[in-house]
Amino acid sequence: MSVPEKPDPDLRTRLVDVGVDLVALEGVGALTLREIARRAGVSHGAPRRHFPTHLELLSAIARRGFTELAVRVTTTLGDGTASPRAQLSELGRAYLEFALENPGMYELMFRHDLLESGHLRLRDTSLPLFGVLVDLVGRVRPGDGADTRAVAAALWANLHGIAQLWGWGSLQLATGTADFTPLLRTALDAHLGPEDGR
Repeated sequence: MSVPEKPDPDLRTRLVDVGVDLVALEGVGALTLREIARRAGVSHGAPRRHFPTHLELLSAIARRGFTELAVRVTTTLGDGTASPRAQLSELGRAYLEFALENPGMYELMFRHDLLESGHLRLRDTSLPLFGVLVDLVGRVRPGDGADTRAVAAALWANLHGIAQLWGWGSLQLATGTADFTPLLRTALDAHLGPEDGR
């Protein structure tokens, strides 16, 4: 009697590693189970031992992106002694730099139509990042009566739009600049009010 084959935990990691490399090189459209399996050197059915659905594998790949972004945000915010406004500015810069340096991963991370964000605890990585944004916005605008989550979401949407349009080259053409810093500053002013002393 044969013993059922156990899933290889190293294969799970290898599949995600291959997916991370593939999305970096060729974008979200290249992330098929068959192509990931081929590049990992296994049969096209092998990934199903670890990832019963394509969505689960994509979610595991996206989790790597959220983890990297979380590390960048934590490093950027440091010990938290800078003013909330300064922290938001640095968080915005880190977010935009991550998006521009990792366009394929960035696209995947926010494609909730492609991901099972609850199944693989992807939300456990993504929602705390939004929580940091909400907290900082609340500290910049305490007691002004605005819905802090809505302001944070609008700021995030603005940053996402900057990242997307900058990545496509549209904003450089429209603004005639090669530096997104003025756009970041304007987005912060639009959602938080002008910085004191300006």
